[in-house]
Amino acid sequence: MKLKALISLPSLIKVLFLSGAVFMASCEKYAYLIETVNPDEPVLFQTQIQPIFTNNCITCHKGARNPDLREGNSYASLTEGGYVTQPAESSKLYKKLLEGSHASFTIDIEKQLILTWIKQGAQDN
Repeated sequence: MKLKALISLPSLIKVLFLSGAVFMASCEKYAYLIETVNPDEPVLFQTQIQPIFTNNCITCHKGARNPDLREGNSYASLTEGGYVTQPAESSKLYKKLLEGSHASFTIDIEKQLILTWIKQGAQDN
C-alpha cells in the first residue's frame, strides 16, 4: 500500500516518457564530419587513386573489361582510353562513377578525390 501511494501510474508514465525522450534526443544517426578534399593539395595516383580502384573496381575491371584498373595497368588504360579528360566533371571516368550501379561502389570522398585528381591533370604520381 505504501509503494502504491509513492508511485502513481501517471507519474510513472511521465518519468518513463521523459527518460525515453532524453535517450532518443541524445542519439544521432550520423555523428561525423563530412570529409572534403582540399583542391590545393596534390592528389597522388599511386597512393590515393589506385587504392580506390583496387578496393572497389577490380572485381569487374581486371583486364577483361575496359578500363583495366589493375595496379600497373590502370593509369595507361584510363589515359590512353580517353577516360580522363577536361573538364573533369564531364570526363568519362567521373561520369561513370555517378551513374547506375557504379555509383554505389565508391563513397563521396573517393569520388571527390578522383575528380580533383582529374582536375589537377591526372598525373601518374
